[in-house]
Amino acid sequence: MSEVITIANQKGGVGKTTTAVNLAASLAVAEKKVLLIDVDPQANATTGLGFNRNNYEYNIYHVFINRKKLSDIILKTELPKLHLAPSNIGLVGIEQELAKGEDSQRKMVLKNQLKEVIDEYDFIIIDSPPALGSITINAFAASDSVIIPIQCEFYALEGVAMVLNTIKIIKKTINPKLRVRGFLPTMYSSQNNLSKDVVEDLKQNFKKQLFTINGNEEDFIVIPRNVKLAESPSFGKPIILYDIKSPGSLAYQNLAHSILG
Repeated sequence: MSEVITIANQKGGVGKTTTAVNLAASLAVAEKKVLLIDVDPQANATTGLGFNRNNYEYNIYHVFINRKKLSDIILKTELPKLHLAPSNIGLVGIEQELAKGEDSQRKMVLKNQLKEVIDEYDFIIIDSPPALGSITINAFAASDSVIIPIQCEFYALEGVAMVLNTIKIIKKTINPKLRVRGFLPTMYSSQNNLSKDVVEDLKQNFKKQLFTINGNEEDFIVIPRNVKLAESPSFGKPIILYDIKSPGSLAYQNLAHSILG
């Protein structure tokens, strides 16, 4: 059975898209069939896999307006088991459309579209926008779980309560099975006391919801600050194809293994 996971945080620049792309790629390398759905109008997950708007005519916007089925827009990537549903800046316009009225069906567009392809994949990873608007609500409505990247910097936990409250509301109203899959510390530097403080705060507040290596309850997965990890999107490659042995690549492979159990 397929698991649908949204990567979400209303703050930008926390490694959300980096996590979506590289978790999806790491799961694909682990021989799981994966669909990465880019519902962020910035389309960074799309470009991060080597595509630009000249590579495709239709995107997730056309799915939201029911002009195309999800299967119509899916692209193959360099990794045989990883497919992509691309985004485009035009998706900005759908936010207002989805926000109109109180029609609960507007919150279920993505979930309804997923029904067509969900049985074809082991995992569906959704890269959501850095906001808790109608697109993200659609992603939550369609998901089994949420991974929340937390940047290891000042004010890291600020706003987390807002994400958790939104998840709680969605769980009570339109998606009772939704759960937090885990919190993921990102941009971690072992030489930075602030990074260590943030991880300690996460341990105190969310220890059971941190990802671990090989089930070791004291060996938590953190995504390091890593030059290769930062460079790879500009080459249109996930880190596992750009530099498989880099610390960033190893961290995301550990995350994939943790999720696979």
